[in-house]
Order: sequence, then C-alpha cells, then structure tokens
Amino acid sequence: MKSLVEQLSQYAAYHRDARNIATHFVGIPMIVVAVTVLLARPLVLIAGFGVSPASLAVLVAAGYYLMLDLRYGVAMTLLLTLSLWIAMQLAVQPMAIWLGSGIGLFVVGWALQFIGHYYEGRKPAFADDLMGLAIGPLFVLAEAGFNLGLRDEVRGAIEARVGPVRRASVAA
Repeated sequence: MKSLVEQLSQYAAYHRDARNIATHFVGIPMIVVAVTVLLARPLVLIAGFGVSPASLAVLVAAGYYLMLDLRYGVAMTLLLTLSLWIAMQLAVQPMAIWLGSGIGLFVVGWALQFIGHYYEGRKPAFADDLMGLAIGPLFVLAEAGFNLGLRDEVRGAIEARVGPVRRASVAA
C-alpha cells in the first residue's frame, strides 16, 4: 500500500492551481454526499441495525483512511459518518426527492470538478489512476488543514515532490 504522502502527492500533481483546488472544496463533498445518498437504498435490517450499500462503502472507506493515517482517518470517518447521516435522511424521502438529490449533487459536483480542471489545464487524477476517486476527499481535507496551518510536515513532503500550489495572478 502506498503511504499517505505518496497518495496525496500523486493526487496533488494534478491539482496545483488554486482555482482548481477551490472547485474541489465544493465539488468533492457534493460528490461524496451524492454517492452516499444514491447508495443509501436499499436498507436491510441485520441484527437490528439498518445496513445499506452506503453504510458498507463508508465502513470500507473509513477503514482505508484509518490505515493510511490515524489523524486523517479519524477526521474522514467523522465526515463520512456525517455524509451517511445526510444520506439516510434523504433515503427515507419519496423516491423523487431521494433520487433527485443524489443525481443533482452528483452532476453539479462533477461539473465543478471539470471547471477546475479547465483552469488546471490537466485531466483529473482518476483518469490515470482510479484510486484518485478515493484520495480526492482526503486531499480536500488535507488542503483545508494546510490552510489552517496543520500538518505542515505533510504539506512540505508533498510540495517537495510536486511543487507548491500556483496562485492566480491578478492583472494590475
């Protein structure tokens, strides 16, 4: 298994433009919630617990993030649990609301991704490695932390491999 820095560096190589990263701060959470919503049905009771494809996906993803890095893993588990809670609220709604919410979030989230990659001038990371689909949410969390001054050692290791984030220049 690749290390945290290897995974984030590989993903970051496709995301060095600040405008692209900004679209990912909105689009990726929308996609995560959308996928969770769309997987929230059917719900099957097992030993008194409601189990859906979404709950299984959250369990697998959380396990992966926890194996990759404990601190990021705990934060991702909390965020995935929140996504699952939102999904379960929508899953009990009429089909049009459940499906419309899931598809709407998915389409708008991906539209934002492709707008960001237009600025980047590079295709999305998942086009070369499907693991990018799992690392994207972790990348957004890491970038949010970097902006708050957290995990500078991780940021430094990533930037040593792929360079710093490019900020858009403002015309004078």
